[in-house]
Amino acid sequence: MVAALRSIDHLPLEHRDKAWLDWFEELSLSASVDDQPIPRGTMHLRAANATTRLADVSGTPQRIVPMRRDHGILFALIVAGRGRLVAPHQAFDLADGDMMVLGTADDWSLTFRSDFRAFILQAAACPLEARLGRSGIRLPKVLGSTVVAVVAKSGLRTLGSNLETSGAADLTAAEVALTELVASALLGEVREPAGSLTGVQTAHFRRVAATIDARLSDPDLALALIARLEGLSVRYAQKLFEGRGESFSEYVRQQRLEHCRIDLADPNHAHESVAAIGQRWGFRDQSHFSRTFGATFGMSPRQVRRARSQTDEAYPLRGKPDGRKSAAARPAPMLQAAMDRPPTARARERTDHWHLPATAETVHWGFFSRSLPPVLRVDPGDSVTVETLTQHAGDDWQRMVAGDSGAESVFDWSPEHKRVDRRGAGPANASIFGRGAGEGFGVHIMTGPIYVRGAEPGDVLEIEFVEIRPRPSAAFPGKAFASNVSAWWGYQYHDLLDRDAKRETVTIFEIDMRCPAAARPLYSYEWQPQTDPFGVVHATIDYPGIPVDHSKVSHRDLSGSGVRIPARLHFGCIAVAPREADLVDSIPPGYFGGNIDNWRIGAGAKLYLPVAVQGALLSIGDGHFAQSDGEINGTGLECSLTGDIIIKLHKAGEGCPAFLRGLNSPLIETEHSWVIQSFSHPNYLRDLGSNAQSDVYKTSTIELALRNAFRQTRRFIMQTYDLAEDEVLSIMSLAADFGITQVADGNFGVHATITKAVFGERQHSQRTARP
Repeated sequence: MVAALRSIDHLPLEHRDKAWLDWFEELSLSASVDDQPIPRGTMHLRAANATTRLADVSGTPQRIVPMRRDHGILFALIVAGRGRLVAPHQAFDLADGDMMVLGTADDWSLTFRSDFRAFILQAAACPLEARLGRSGIRLPKVLGSTVVAVVAKSGLRTLGSNLETSGAADLTAAEVALTELVASALLGEVREPAGSLTGVQTAHFRRVAATIDARLSDPDLALALIARLEGLSVRYAQKLFEGRGESFSEYVRQQRLEHCRIDLADPNHAHESVAAIGQRWGFRDQSHFSRTFGATFGMSPRQVRRARSQTDEAYPLRGKPDGRKSAAARPAPMLQAAMDRPPTARARERTDHWHLPATAETVHWGFFSRSLPPVLRVDPGDSVTVETLTQHAGDDWQRMVAGDSGAESVFDWSPEHKRVDRRGAGPANASIFGRGAGEGFGVHIMTGPIYVRGAEPGDVLEIEFVEIRPRPSAAFPGKAFASNVSAWWGYQYHDLLDRDAKRETVTIFEIDMRCPAAARPLYSYEWQPQTDPFGVVHATIDYPGIPVDHSKVSHRDLSGSGVRIPARLHFGCIAVAPREADLVDSIPPGYFGGNIDNWRIGAGAKLYLPVAVQGALLSIGDGHFAQSDGEINGTGLECSLTGDIIIKLHKAGEGCPAFLRGLNSPLIETEHSWVIQSFSHPNYLRDLGSNAQSDVYKTSTIELALRNAFRQTRRFIMQTYDLAEDEVLSIMSLAADFGITQVADGNFGVHATITKAVFGERQHSQRTARP
């Protein structure tokens, strides 16, 4: 079961400041800053039970202090930033990778001097205190660099990086493991005070403790048995406990109670009775167990269980519940810092209108980057004619490449050279799979980037699509062509009727330029291993732009089928450069746009994207003649397109219209509707950690995408039309159509469409844009 995940990003702007303070309070913390009452920041918070929470906190410089009202423990890892931890008689300077152990009832302050990000796990204090005994260790502490400390830091980093997909059981297990690791690290790093156990005695005690832990379920467990098993005298074993300021029976009771508390809070044990859990850990008498438990934790066993159930995101289900299976994932991309870039070309200027052709000098293939030099600079309000090329043009070279100088320059590939070498965000030397430069970790031919003067992080870029048209074939006058591929990354691949005959099928379509309202299928062929000009054999479609040798495939004539696919011309991939990484795979979409694959972004539509880097760095590609919701077989009707766009800029601040303030995911506006777009992981580059570009393929689900779309839509309507949550929930259930955008792009998409007429005369805030 997945515990409830809350994100400040999903709240209307006017609710965020209060949520920031409230959620810090849930962690028994308070945040402040000198020049403003409420610091800026965002937080993702998941609660597993009444005492266990995991938070991913990012913010501006601020001071954090404990509220000193609850007796708990915080394990906090600084992912990025610089700070200083101050407590009576001690102070620590902190940097990336430092991990703190903090008591919420203690006196300390944590001051961040720069923007920061931290993972914080809130846990019960009793387990750690029991492990530390009377060792003299006092919190707060900063872990050192011992092996155990490094393992603890790595564990918290992994847990925080997987916050979106962690369940209640994951957090509960992590609390147990981290408590043990942190206790071992602290005991190993701190010198014991005079009169406590010596180093040899400490080693003996750890052996004794391990033997006890393995036999806690035995209600007749006795010190004599433990001493005999460890080859010690009973008196010596007794002294080991006396040196810690406790007795054998006190230690055993505390360990048993802690295991019971963990099981009561763990949803995996929800089917077991309180008595059964007590008996498993050595408590014969249930009433004695309940009294002892309540005296130790201040809550009865049943209260702990109820507190857990109240924090679980346990949705009532219709029908018999069953296990969930994760969706099949497309193989994960790998990152490589090196990046090759061809020289930029100067676009032809015409006052406030620009023409940006698609050539080897004006495209980048399969990736986005904040470091790419722009091929065009525009002012807000300028219009641009943008040419794009489909990466599938090599499926039928004669129809989609031959004779077209721009396409020929981009697809130019011989045994001696490849004009656009890098294709994807993988290593330029193809050191992983040997497919080719970039490894095909990203496939789309992107025209750009376009630098928008005045665009800064926090602004919103508006792209209005005035007209979109197919790119005519140079070799077949009056015609245009497109390709659809039933590919190995498609939803259908593992559910074919003949499961033993896995296959990829390419279908070529023809468009009559005199009336380009529909496309008709010409022929199809099943992919056969193809050898690229460098001699690499591609058994599957695993690298973009391979010129297909049609002598190796068999055509199936479809020209007489009578099928016609209605036109839905749109660009599948529209992106501003993300800020989180320098080389980003073009396949998974995100907050920055990218491979959205929503056919509603057609002529007459407007797309709003949050600006993440200076100049925005807008790129456009992946033309589709048509596509349906879902993109079930892995691709749309891939077609080279040319579009006329107008670029506008909405500056952050008071002049920004309400519906765009705090925008953190793509928003689509048509003449009559709003389309709120979301994904399984809207900001996977930030939220999934250092392996984000791999893990996004493994962890995306429709359930996550729908949950995020619901939250984004609720926020949008509340903020745009100033309506209360209860009103909005009713409107969403009655008038918002939620649909699956795509299941082909690693980061699954779900969108909500709602007509503007629903809101009648109620107007959204007056929009202002430059110029």
